[in-house]
Amino acid sequence: MSAATPCTANCTSSTSRSPTPTEPPQSTADGDEDFASPPAPRSRFAWCITGSGHYLEESLALAARLPQLDLFLSSAAEEVLGIYHWTLPVLRERFPPGLRIVRDKTASAVPVGRLYTDVYHTVVIAPATSNTVAKCAYGISDTLPTNMLAQAGKLGIPGLVFACDTEPVVVTKAPHDWVTLRPRRIELDNVERLRQLDFCQVVASPAELETALAERLHALSLEWTSPAS
Repeated sequence: MSAATPCTANCTSSTSRSPTPTEPPQSTADGDEDFASPPAPRSRFAWCITGSGHYLEESLALAARLPQLDLFLSSAAEEVLGIYHWTLPVLRERFPPGLRIVRDKTASAVPVGRLYTDVYHTVVIAPATSNTVAKCAYGISDTLPTNMLAQAGKLGIPGLVFACDTEPVVVTKAPHDWVTLRPRRIELDNVERLRQLDFCQVVASPAELETALAERLHALSLEWTSPAS
């Protein structure tokens, strides 16, 4: 787990089938938006959320300022988002119109297939737990975010990871208090290993994340949808 990351049993379990990109749209009651009308090629950000509470608010604030974005939620992310009062209705309320939400409800991360439709130009994981960082660093892809980064790399799609545990001392906001954590050497080493992956940029703070996103927007000839608050 990572900074301020609450977890319960089966926090990464997957139980029910989710639609593939070619299936007809289903009710949004389960949180999956209508993907029946494919957007233009390479037109959207794929933003993955893991089970981390560290800088969750700051990460979501940046995500909400990006044009043409889809949120990919791991099972652990849904649990943690609820703990921090970011329910699915709140996400839709806080994000601009056009937001699409993808939930991880399959054992094989079926929604990753949406990368193959050539819709996404960038994959972001923010914030990323130390567990997610470790898996990505060693090529393990058994959750929606880790699978998204792995397949993005294989497709040559740039990936951006906001790693939580990057300093000897991390002060993070838990749901009800501030907590001081001291990441182990293994967590710090995994961050450095992740930096070596092809098509993967690692950042270590909200400021670095904002700068990296601004650079990506510039490269794509795009702009923020709103100024920083």
